[in-house]
Amino acid sequence: MIDSDWFTAGLSGLVSMTVSAIVIYIALLLFTRLSGLRSFSKMSSFDFAITVAFGTILASTLLSRSPALLTGIVALGLLYLIQYGVARARRADAGFARLVDNEPLLLMAGSELLTDNLSTARLTEDDLNSKLRLAGLANREEVLAVTLESTGDVAVIKKGQTIDPQLFAQVRDGQRLID
Repeated sequence: MIDSDWFTAGLSGLVSMTVSAIVIYIALLLFTRLSGLRSFSKMSSFDFAITVAFGTILASTLLSRSPALLTGIVALGLLYLIQYGVARARRADAGFARLVDNEPLLLMAGSELLTDNLSTARLTEDDLNSKLRLAGLANREEVLAVTLESTGDVAVIKKGQTIDPQLFAQVRDGQRLID
């Protein structure tokens, strides 16, 4: 026999969900205003993980009886506080930043494909070709550099620009562009 509650929702359940949605949305806005724009910036892989956790808490709070609304708000607040603390620690201590952040990785130096780095990043040549096309390149000869950033984004720099060594100082194998 199929449980009819699985297909329907009572009025009290809908009202509870509506109130929870409004309250948790207001809490999210307040926490974001207090902590600043960095909350959803995806500046590091840690930021991305926190953003996913925010979504999980929001969904759990809205769609189930547990966690309770207050528990969801407290959990959101704690995640914002942790993110704030990690961001401050990253700024204050380069060693901590290296511990938390992924190291950017050079994937192409000019038209040369760095296959070891592609393997390290678990990317295929087809993955890279897709990113080159999305960047508007018609062939690899147009590439000055391609990096996999600490956020997981792929940055494509076209030929015709001058390399600033400081921009590639923290990129693994970035010295290949400077030598």
